[in-house]
Amino acid sequence: MSPLPIPWLEAAIFLALTGAASISRLHNLNRAWHWGVAFTGAVFACTLLASLGFYLQVPAETDAGWCLQQYLFGRPYLGLDELNAPLVPAVALLHFLTAAATARTKMRSYSLTWSLSAEAIHLAKFACKEPAILVVLLAVGAVLPLVELVNRRRPTRLYVLHLLLFVSLMLAGWRLLVTAGGDASRTTAATIALLAAVLIRCGVVPAHCWLTDWFEHSSFGIALLYVLPLSGVYAAIRLVLPIAPDWVLQGIGLVSLITAIYAAGMALVQHEVRRFFAYLFLSHASLVLVGLELHTSVSLTGALSLWFSVMLSLGGFGLVLRALEGRFGRLMLLEHHGLYEHSPTLAVCFLLTGLASVGFPGTLGFAAADMLVDGAVTVNLFAGIAVVATAALNGIAVVRAYLLLFTGARHTSTVSLKIGLRERVVVLTLVALILGGGLVPQPGISSRQRAAEEILEERKGHSNASDRSYPCPPALSSKRCYRIHPTARRQNLSAIPSLLG
Repeated sequence: MSPLPIPWLEAAIFLALTGAASISRLHNLNRAWHWGVAFTGAVFACTLLASLGFYLQVPAETDAGWCLQQYLFGRPYLGLDELNAPLVPAVALLHFLTAAATARTKMRSYSLTWSLSAEAIHLAKFACKEPAILVVLLAVGAVLPLVELVNRRRPTRLYVLHLLLFVSLMLAGWRLLVTAGGDASRTTAATIALLAAVLIRCGVVPAHCWLTDWFEHSSFGIALLYVLPLSGVYAAIRLVLPIAPDWVLQGIGLVSLITAIYAAGMALVQHEVRRFFAYLFLSHASLVLVGLELHTSVSLTGALSLWFSVMLSLGGFGLVLRALEGRFGRLMLLEHHGLYEHSPTLAVCFLLTGLASVGFPGTLGFAAADMLVDGAVTVNLFAGIAVVATAALNGIAVVRAYLLLFTGARHTSTVSLKIGLRERVVVLTLVALILGGGLVPQPGISSRQRAAEEILEERKGHSNASDRSYPCPPALSSKRCYRIHPTARRQNLSAIPSLLG
């Protein structure tokens, strides 16, 4: 009998939706915050138990979640595998820690209803194995930032343009793929449309301006929760990577590599903290896409490990910047602020989480960055050099921001600006995960390697299926056709000289 028979994954999504509906009726900010932390904590506990059930190898036949989905919908649409088993609790953890670290000065601008609604969509999206439903969830999830901008009465035109383009390309690509019927040209067109939608969602150059605009006009906490899970990368793995030809993946890699270098250079010269973080995040997200393009076991494992590392390290980095903003307002990187004496813990956590994101030794991102560089150098030397240069620029940008924010001057204040207990617990939790994953990386790397092998096997299966389905010409359809596939023809022709010799 299953040791964890309760449908924890479905319970987590249900709790998130219930919490969003309940908190929307509360007008007292303190009560809303307490209930919001309780709901996000319960959701995280459910996702953690669901992931634990997967790693304990709970049989699908006895799992109550699968039985419940079959009872309600006739077939299971949600489930965990090697790819999403650690990602689902990581997303829930980010929502829980962001809500717990919300200061009183930020409670009015941070919408817990929005956070729980976005969490429910994120969890359903990352647990979804049905491509059609995943496309719908991606489209619905892209509407949530528009709701946030409208509620805050901020400009929406730029985001609406990118939203319409993303949703249109996603739906058009999926429609072409469903109706392709084995037609190679329609399948290629569908792949290109889905690829373009994924690149827009990931903020790849030149479709990156919506991301910097989003960080500029939304609440910092909500901005973090929308972009940090890297939903575009998940869409690329589920929708594009299994069916995309090699030249399409090479296009992803080239555009992503250009974006990674460009964003790292832009992060190095930014004058405003939010835009600095936006470009830093954009550079790391593009590096993950570069690893997907190489589609070798080492590079793909590195990309998946870097994905998980970015969620935690940049999540902690963003929460530290959010805590600084709550105390000092929006900070500029034009002069030295000297904030170390007032917030030494924030300064240490800022430097540690920032360097962890660029693969500093002893942190969670070190092994991931090393594998990504090794895979890139093996495939293409220039790509490997570009990846190393991107990491170096990002590291310089982090150190530059640290020096400008925490050193070089003396900041005077009449009130205490030290880190609070809740913020200390949240940031130190992420630091512990980052250092623990760096000092004992083998369990995480093994999990990501198994996920990479499953992805490559799925891609190989699609490739073999397309080779076997090489069609005969319509004119010969009424006769028996023994048409030889071009690959087999080349092999036969190469064997002719040896036969004649």
